[in-house]
Amino acid sequence: MATLGDIGLAAAINILSALIFLLAFAILRLQPFNDRVYFPKWYLKGLRSSPTHRGAFVSKFVNLDFKAYLGFLNWMPDALRMPELELIDHAGLDSAVYLRIYLIGLKIFAPIAFITWAVLVPVNWTDDGLLQERNHNVTSSDIDKLSISNIAFGSQRLWSHIAVTYAITFWTCYILLKEYEKVASMRLQFLASERRRPDQFTVLTRNVPPDPDESVSELVEHFFLVNHPDHYLTHQVVYNANKLAKLVKKKKKMLNWLDYYQIKYSRNRSERPNMKTGFLGLWGNKVDAINHHTSEIEKLSEEIAAERKRIAKDPNSVMPAAFVSFKTRWGAAVCAQTQQTRNPTLWLTDWAPEPRDVYWPNLAIPYVQLTVRRLIIAVAFFFLTFFFMIPIAIVQSLASIEGIEKAAPWLKSVIEVPFIKSFIQGFLPSIALKLFLIFLPMVLMIMSKFEGFSSLSSLERRSASRYYLFILVNVFLGNIIAGAAFEQLNSFIHQSASDIPKTLGVAIPLKATFFITYIMVDGWAGIAGEILMLKPLIFYHLKNFLLVKTEKDREEAMNPGSLGFNTGEPRIQLYFLLGLVYAPVSPALLPFIIVFFALAYIVFRHQIINVYNQQYESGAAFWPNVHGRIVIALIISQVLLLGLLSTKHAAQSTPFLIVLVVVTIWFYRYCKGRFEPAFVRHPLQEAMMKDTLERATEPNFNLKGFLQNAYIHPVFKDGDDDEDDVVSEKWESESVLVPTKRQSRRNTPLPSRVSGASSPSLPETVNDHHPEP
Repeated sequence: MATLGDIGLAAAINILSALIFLLAFAILRLQPFNDRVYFPKWYLKGLRSSPTHRGAFVSKFVNLDFKAYLGFLNWMPDALRMPELELIDHAGLDSAVYLRIYLIGLKIFAPIAFITWAVLVPVNWTDDGLLQERNHNVTSSDIDKLSISNIAFGSQRLWSHIAVTYAITFWTCYILLKEYEKVASMRLQFLASERRRPDQFTVLTRNVPPDPDESVSELVEHFFLVNHPDHYLTHQVVYNANKLAKLVKKKKKMLNWLDYYQIKYSRNRSERPNMKTGFLGLWGNKVDAINHHTSEIEKLSEEIAAERKRIAKDPNSVMPAAFVSFKTRWGAAVCAQTQQTRNPTLWLTDWAPEPRDVYWPNLAIPYVQLTVRRLIIAVAFFFLTFFFMIPIAIVQSLASIEGIEKAAPWLKSVIEVPFIKSFIQGFLPSIALKLFLIFLPMVLMIMSKFEGFSSLSSLERRSASRYYLFILVNVFLGNIIAGAAFEQLNSFIHQSASDIPKTLGVAIPLKATFFITYIMVDGWAGIAGEILMLKPLIFYHLKNFLLVKTEKDREEAMNPGSLGFNTGEPRIQLYFLLGLVYAPVSPALLPFIIVFFALAYIVFRHQIINVYNQQYESGAAFWPNVHGRIVIALIISQVLLLGLLSTKHAAQSTPFLIVLVVVTIWFYRYCKGRFEPAFVRHPLQEAMMKDTLERATEPNFNLKGFLQNAYIHPVFKDGDDDEDDVVSEKWESESVLVPTKRQSRRNTPLPSRVSGASSPSLPETVNDHHPEP
């Protein structure tokens, strides 16, 4: 049980760590040789040049302008200075809306903290419930006097907690309603004002049924010519090019090494560079490095050419899927948002992700496998969540001095030292839990990829959903249950089974001390460490020293990363959950959460402006998930308070909280029906308005040329190869002449509009789709 002194020690350690991180960042960001680490986004935009290329030798690496160090905290106001509209233009709507999540935290919890500290803290502090419970062997500390645990059983003071819970619920719902309305408006405005993009005109069609007479490409063209005759423009079938992608990647790596050895040889003509052919060049035959890489590149080029020809000729390389593009946004919207055939499992259409958002390896997965894959991952995730309770129990045993002494009696004399005891109870458990969670996001992302989602954005949203569920079950509920069991172990042993629920009801609010220390470790020091970017800084300089051989290598070593929605958003949701659950129970936790949201908002605003480079733009498609999880946290807080009050002999208050749960669920359903369609559908009116405007301003724009190669697999438009791009040529020529091979006219009653030729199996009477009146 962490005491006030333990929390004070943890606060001192974390505040000191955060200040050290922030000071180190303020100094390191001023050094020229770190410029690519802390300002990579401006390099990618071509608006910044490396300061290491100019000036005296020393000034290339160290900033000698001592006046610059006086304003080492200027990055904070600079991060807040950029207006939101400019931020959207600079970083995209996804980044701007992501930042609004932190603002929502401040808008929700700052007023709630004021109310709870003004009302509940005096009510809790002036009671003596914990003094009575100490007679029943319940463990507590002085800070727990601020919580509901200090309210005596059956006390009328509990009505104040119910009243405050109503205020918290209505205020949270009001903020969520306004934010949902604002973000929905921002999304529609963003889509309406955004420049022309291929995904605005394109749908992804999957589960194309096999046909013995036609190829997938021919079948797709004829299907959409028949069912969307006035709007279909072109299509690009999906190839299974995963093997080819590996070969191309390997060739690029070889070309990079060849550039390095050629540069090395050009600097010293007296000796040709040599290398060993074994693992990492540590052993094997010694060969001429330039000749070796030249021959390897030639072999890879032959393999790539052969693989491309195989893909072009092998029908099995064509997947039953295609990117279908339309002449207008309106036509694409109609196709993406409607059912195409009587059989709802065939010709499935959905909006295509933007080209840089496509996760190409998963497009090669047959659609029939997706259900099986997701079932396998669901089972695997269940067992992962269940067995992770074991390390959670270990973490909670660390929080209990009694547990450590029982497991290792020989440590008793050491851990009883006041400083060490405070460190163990106030700091060590949170660090241990943080370490256990390090590799979890990577595991969950691998699981999401196995499930077969076709875009990076959907992969991140799926991984975020699983991460949130994992945190809810293990980090939140697991720590409460396991922690209560460990801390009240003596009480459990010496009381009857009927009294255990009462003890748990008292013990659950006491876990606020653990979560306070966790917030300081993860939300204070962790966020300050985020802006320091210690890992990217070290890796950049290691790569720059050991691996960077060309300017291209230096650009690749400058990896700015992205927001990491799959890890960042679930972490934010944990703080919403903790704040809403503990606001009416233990208000002492709220100031720590407010500090987290304020610090994180400034830090991530700076990172979005100067560092992160988003891989894709989804138009804030993740917002319904964010809203839903905050509402879920609100419902969980109400249900837990209901259970807690029942252990406090306040059963008469149950109907009031049940009504609150029902109202919150109704609020969620209202928001879902009112605003969510803006995030899953595209209004036809908006599409028509933009189409009309573009036809008026750019009547001669070549839309087919713009869309023709937008969704070709990147390996088919690789410019490093001299050989002809067989697949790309085939792709471009497929739509030129596609006579039908069907013997039946029922499904394909029209000629190919792209070629303008009539199909040989069709009579003359159907050659004109729109006969003259």
